[in-house]
Amino acid sequence: MLRIPRCTRLRDATYYIDREIKPERLHEYSAPELPNTGLCPRRSCPAVADSGHRVTAQPAALGTIDTTTVQIDGRAVRVSVRPGKGRPLLLINGIGANLELLAPVMHALDGIETIAFDVPGVGGSALPWSPYRMSGLARLVDRMLERLGYQGAVDVLGLSWGGALAQQFAITCKTRCHKLVLAATSPGALMVPGSPLVLAKMFNSRRYTDIAYLRRIAPSLYGGEVRRNPGLVENHRSLVVRPHWRGYLYQQLALCGWSSLPWLPFLRQRTLVLAGNDDPLVPLINARLMAKLIPRSRLEIMDDGHLFLLTHPERVAPLIRGFLAEPLTR
Repeated sequence: MLRIPRCTRLRDATYYIDREIKPERLHEYSAPELPNTGLCPRRSCPAVADSGHRVTAQPAALGTIDTTTVQIDGRAVRVSVRPGKGRPLLLINGIGANLELLAPVMHALDGIETIAFDVPGVGGSALPWSPYRMSGLARLVDRMLERLGYQGAVDVLGLSWGGALAQQFAITCKTRCHKLVLAATSPGALMVPGSPLVLAKMFNSRRYTDIAYLRRIAPSLYGGEVRRNPGLVENHRSLVVRPHWRGYLYQQLALCGWSSLPWLPFLRQRTLVLAGNDDPLVPLINARLMAKLIPRSRLEIMDDGHLFLLTHPERVAPLIRGFLAEPLTR
C-alpha cells in the first residue's frame, strides 16, 4: 500500500490508495493535487484517477464514519460515503445536525451504499455566502452527487428538516430520485404545528452547547423513548457538533414560506412515510396527511418520538431495507 501524505485542504482525513501504482505514474498523485483529482465513476469515494484507484478517507478523530470534502460551485461540502451494493441511498439530516449523527443509521443499513453530507454552514461544510432557498439547495445536492461520480438515480431518505429538502429534491430533480423515505417530517409552512412552547425551543442552538439545558428540555422536545429514557440524549449529544449560528439561521429561513403541500399529489416516486406516535415537534397528523396526498406512498407509525431514526435505527432499518428492495409497480 502506498501512503499519501496528509492533504492540507482536507483537514479531517488522511488518504490511502489501496492498489499498486506504477512508478511512472506517481507524479499524478502528489498530495497537493489530490483534492482536485477526478472521482470514481463507479460511485465510490473520491478517486485519484480511473475507477481502479480507490481512495478511502480515514478520519483522524471520529472513528465511526469516513469523511472527505468536495468543492461544489466554489464552496466546500463535507460528505461521507459508506460503500455497499445496489442503488445508493442519500441521507439528508435535520436542522443544525452534522453528518456524524447519521453514523448509527449508516451502520444499521450496512450493505446499502449510503451517502451523507453536511448542509452548508453545518458541521464541516463551509458557511454559505447568503441565505438560500430549498430549490437552490436541492440543485446543490444534485451537483454534489455528480461531483461524487453518481450518474443515475439514487434513493433518498430525509429526516425532519432534511425531509423537507428530500421532498424538494424529489420534485426539482425528478430523474435523480428513485424512491423516497420521509422520516419525522412535515409539508413545511402549511403543516399542523406542535405546541408553540415546544417549537420556540428550536429557534436557538443552545441545546448544542448546554448539556444541562438539553437534558431539561429533551423529553418535552423529542418525546417518545427520550421521554421514557432521558439517558438516550447523552448518546445523541456525544455526536453533535454545534452549527454556526448563521448556518442554523439560514436553515430556518429556507423553510419560511416553503411548503410542499400544493405539489405533493404530483410526486411520482414510491414513498415510505415514517412517523412517531409521540412527536411533539411534528404531530402524527402531518404524516397521515402527507401519506394521503402522495399517490404512491404508505405510512408506518413508530411507537416513539421525533428521534426514532437516530436513537433506535436498528428498529427502523428493516422497514427501510424492505421498502427499498420492493420492485416498482405501476
